[in-house]
Amino acid sequence: MRGLEVVRAGALTTVQDLGRPGYAHLGVPRSGALDTGARALANRLLGNPPGAAVLETTLDGVELRAVGGPVTVAVTGAPCAVRVCGRAVAWGAPVLLRAGAELEVGRAESGVRGYVAVRGGFAVEPVLGSRSTDLLSGLGPPVLAVGALLPVGAPGPDPVAGVDGPAAPGPPSELVLPLRLGPRADWFTAESVTGRLLRAAYRVSAASNRIGLRTEGAPLVRARGGELPSEGMVLGAVQVPPDGQPVVFLADHPVTGGYPVVGVVPPGPALDAAAQARPGTPVRFLRSPGSR
Repeated sequence: MRGLEVVRAGALTTVQDLGRPGYAHLGVPRSGALDTGARALANRLLGNPPGAAVLETTLDGVELRAVGGPVTVAVTGAPCAVRVCGRAVAWGAPVLLRAGAELEVGRAESGVRGYVAVRGGFAVEPVLGSRSTDLLSGLGPPVLAVGALLPVGAPGPDPVAGVDGPAAPGPPSELVLPLRLGPRADWFTAESVTGRLLRAAYRVSAASNRIGLRTEGAPLVRARGGELPSEGMVLGAVQVPPDGQPVVFLADHPVTGGYPVVGVVPPGPALDAAAQARPGTPVRFLRSPGSR
C-alpha cells in the first residue's frame, strides 16, 4: 500500500478536509481545516480536488516517510523549513518523495498551523462523508501518532500546478475580525459593545485551540442577568462566557451553547487568519457593514 508513515507526530497533527457541514441537527460539529485558504492552496499545487484530505500541523511540524512507492507532497500554511532526507526543498511547491525518503516539516517560523498535502489525498476512512479529525466529538481518524500509516489515494487527472505559494497571505501581525452584531448583543451594556468590544484592543489567549480562539482584554459587562437555554452555534460565533472575554468559535466548535453570542465573524479570510494568530497577537473587532 502506498502511503506515508509517521516518523514524528508533532505537537498536534490531524487529518482535515472540508469538514462535516450539515449535521448540526444530529449534534455533529462542522470540523475541517482551520485555514481554508492554505488547505486549498496545498491541494491546488498538487492537482487534487478541493475536498482532498490534508494534514494540519501545529507549531512544530511533522516528519513522514514515503512507503510503497513515490509520492508528491506540498507544504503550505505557516512558513517553515522543509527538508527531504536532510536536504532543503521548497515550501509552497510540489516536492517528490521517492520510496523510503523522509519529509521533515519544521517548526513554524511565524503563524501556527501548517498543511501537508499529498497528490491523491490522504485516503483514511471517512466518517459521515468527511475524513476530518474532530477533537470535540472524537469523530474521524485519531490524532497522528508515531508509526501510523496514512494511505494515499489515486492521483486525479489534473496536472500538478505551478508555484503560487507566494500568493498565500502570511500570519497576521494584528488580527482584524469583522463582526456582525447579534443575536444577543442586547445582553450587554452599550458601553461594553461600542466602547469596549468595538474599540478596545484584545489579545489572542494561549488557551486558544481548534474549538475556539479565546481573547484577553477588557471584559464585557452584562446588561441583564439570568441564563440562556442552549441554542444553536455557528462557525465564527463570538460567545461571551461569565468572565466577559469573547471567544470566537472555530471549526471544532460545539453545535449548541448557553452563553450569549454578541456577534458573528463571517466565514472567510478573517477566520483563516485566526487559525494562524499566535498567543499575544493583537485582536480588533470591527463592526461589519450591514450589522444592526
